[in-house]
Amino acid sequence: QLQLVGSGGGLVQPGGSLRLSCAASGATMDSYAIGWFRQAPGKEREGVSCISSSGRSTTYVDSVRGRFTISRDNAKNTVYLQMNSLKPEDAAVYYCAADIQEPLGFIKLCVPRSYDVWGQGTQVTVSS
Repeated sequence: QLQLVGSGGGLVQPGGSLRLSCAASGATMDSYAIGWFRQAPGKEREGVSCISSSGRSTTYVDSVRGRFTISRDNAKNTVYLQMNSLKPEDAAVYYCAADIQEPLGFIKLCVPRSYDVWGQGTQVTVSS
């Protein structure tokens, strides 16, 4: 059974960078689209970025496009989110999740309701 573990969060100053990792265990993730989502206090969880099973297709929410990069290394069973030029409004708990219902690994919609298997969150704090 696929399990996901997110890591890499922390405290960073505005303008700084972090790289989040989402590692899979129990099964390989190479058949599934993977997404990164975030939830700030008092706000709904939102899709940040998603990547197809092959890695050839990616999506980004407008607020992070050009600053964040999603990638995956299927040999390492890991998906990454490189976050550059971080802003205070990027602060949130970040979650990775897999869409195990889509058999071809395409990205349907990069929204929480499309994703089934969730990792625990990792906190990102952006503050001077």
